[in-house]
Amino acid sequence: MDFERELSERISIINNAIDELLPEEAGPQRNMLSACAYSVRNGGKRIRPLLMQCAYRLLGGGDEKGLYPLMAAIEMIHSASLVHDDLPCMDNDRLRRGKPSTWAKYGVDMGTLAGDGLLIYAFETLSGSVLSEAVRLSAFRILAEKSGVHGMIGGQAVDVELTGNIPDPDTLRFIYEKKTGALIEAALMMGAAAAGADQASVSSMEKAGRDIGMAFQIRDDILDVISTSEELGKSVHSDDRNAKITWVSFYGLDQSEKDVRRYTDRALEEIRSFGGDLFFEELLQRLIDRKF
Repeated sequence: MDFERELSERISIINNAIDELLPEEAGPQRNMLSACAYSVRNGGKRIRPLLMQCAYRLLGGGDEKGLYPLMAAIEMIHSASLVHDDLPCMDNDRLRRGKPSTWAKYGVDMGTLAGDGLLIYAFETLSGSVLSEAVRLSAFRILAEKSGVHGMIGGQAVDVELTGNIPDPDTLRFIYEKKTGALIEAALMMGAAAAGADQASVSSMEKAGRDIGMAFQIRDDILDVISTSEELGKSVHSDDRNAKITWVSFYGLDQSEKDVRRYTDRALEEIRSFGGDLFFEELLQRLIDRKF
C-alpha cells in the first residue's frame, strides 16, 4: 500500500465533497457565508471524515456517496469549534493553520456567526444524505450528542471554567474525552452506523474513538511545548499563555509520550478485533508521530 498516495486521494475526495456541500456565498449574508467557507477550507488534516470513512469500510460499507454529507457535516462541526476556540473571549488566537483565524480576518462578529452558522448547517447538510431514514436518524443523534452539551461543547465549557486553576486528573480526562474525543467518537460511530453495523460494533467504535481522542489531544499538548509556530501553523505555548493546565504540565513530557502510545495501542487493539485495516492503522500511527 502506498499510504501517501492513498491519503492524498481520500483527502481530495473529502475536500471535493465539502466544497460541493458548502452553502453558496451569495445573498445579503454572503460575508458570513464567506467566513464559513473560509473556516472549513482553511487547510486541516480532515482527520474526522477520514476516520469515519475508515470505520465505514472496516465494517463493510458499500457505495460511499451517501456518506459524503456525514463526512462534510462532522468537518463543519469541527471547524465551528476551532472558529469559536480562536475568539478573543476564548483562546484569543490570530493564527490558524498558517493563516489568519476566522475572527482575525472577518472580525469578531462574523467569526462568531460563522461558527454558529456551521454548527447548524452541519445538520442541514447531513439531512441531504441518500442513506436510509433510519441511518440518518442514528447519525443525527450521534452527532448531536457528541458535539453538544454532553459532548464537545460540554468539555469546552469545563475547560474554560478551569482556566488558571489546577483540575484533578479525572476532570482533566473528562475535558479531553469530551472536548476532543467526543467528535472523534462520533466520526467512528457514524461510519459504523452508516455501514449497517450492530449496536455492539458501534459501541466498539465509540471506545476506540475515545482512546484515539485522548492520544490525539495529548500529542497536541506535547507539540504546543516542543514545536514552533511555523511547524504547527498556529501559535505555540498558547496553553501557558492562557494559564491552562494540560496533560504535559500535569504529568510531564516523558509520561505524556508514554500515554499517547498506551491510548493508541488500545485503539489499535479494538480496530484489529474487526480484522484490521492497513490504512486505518497507519493513519493512527501517523497521528501520534506527527510534528504538526
